[in-house]
Amino acid sequence: MKLQDSATAPGRIAAGTSRAGLGLAALGVLTFSLTIPTTVFGLEGLDPYVIGIGRSAAASVLAALALLSVRARPPRRDQWASFAVVAAGVIFGFPLFSTLALDHGASSAHSAVVVGLLPAATAVLGVLRAGERPSRAFWFASAAGAACVTGFALVRGAGRVTPADLLLFTALLTCAAGYAEGARLARDMPGWRVISWALVLAAPVTVPVAGVLLATTRPAWTAHAVIGFGYVSVFSAYLGFFAWYEGLARAGIARASQIQLTQPMLTLFWSAVLLGERVDATTALAAVAVLVCVALTQRARVRRTLPDVAHARAAEASPGVRGAGGVSP
Repeated sequence: MKLQDSATAPGRIAAGTSRAGLGLAALGVLTFSLTIPTTVFGLEGLDPYVIGIGRSAAASVLAALALLSVRARPPRRDQWASFAVVAAGVIFGFPLFSTLALDHGASSAHSAVVVGLLPAATAVLGVLRAGERPSRAFWFASAAGAACVTGFALVRGAGRVTPADLLLFTALLTCAAGYAEGARLARDMPGWRVISWALVLAAPVTVPVAGVLLATTRPAWTAHAVIGFGYVSVFSAYLGFFAWYEGLARAGIARASQIQLTQPMLTLFWSAVLLGERVDATTALAAVAVLVCVALTQRARVRRTLPDVAHARAAEASPGVRGAGGVSP
């Protein structure tokens, strides 16, 4: 249903937007929590570059079909720079650097805890790029979560940060930029269109590069490799962003991104179940400490200086206002 067709009062739409956004963000986090374990599956038979680039190339086919099915109009020229940031972060940066970190010896459980820094990084970029102003309590809780993850990395590295950790830090920083910029775009168009256009615009690079890699790396398509590559291509690289970007746009980048602090716990669970990894006391303690921080950040008030997504899209859908085409699915 289009916004302009709704009989619901604008105030009631706004009241439910934040709650719905948090629910959508949680669904996205659940989807992403399986990314690292399934990537480990893929590495059993595939080169890390094949997974890092190939997943986006495969997802771009689905994205193109989805956009063609609704005859979606291309992004405006003033949005191209934002799509470039999204592509650099979530299509190239995180997939490639996180896969390389796993290939360099980082376990799935270790990677899950380190990537717990992602919400804090996303919140910072949300402040810089989206006009959000978190409270002091919010920043304190986010900093505490970041400190827990950093301390965990140092303990695990015997007082130093390992090359795998540096790859993971690079992955989460680029991903945070892609999350924040994608959430800004999702205020003008549905979240699924944001990731779809980002994948399609990156396809001239990802598709031919993936083809060359497949032809030169001798992939072994074992059962685990097929399952792992299939999951990260369909869910991690594409469908998960449907809920994630929409959730960030509706609930606010800083607040909704903190739900991702629960991702380490979820990934630890999947690592134990799917990979048989042993979760020791140090890893479990770090994950629990991060989980406590998410409860604190959700209680902290976040003031948003930009209109919420419901009001922004409602304004675009009003007669005489430019850009109404981004509302309907």
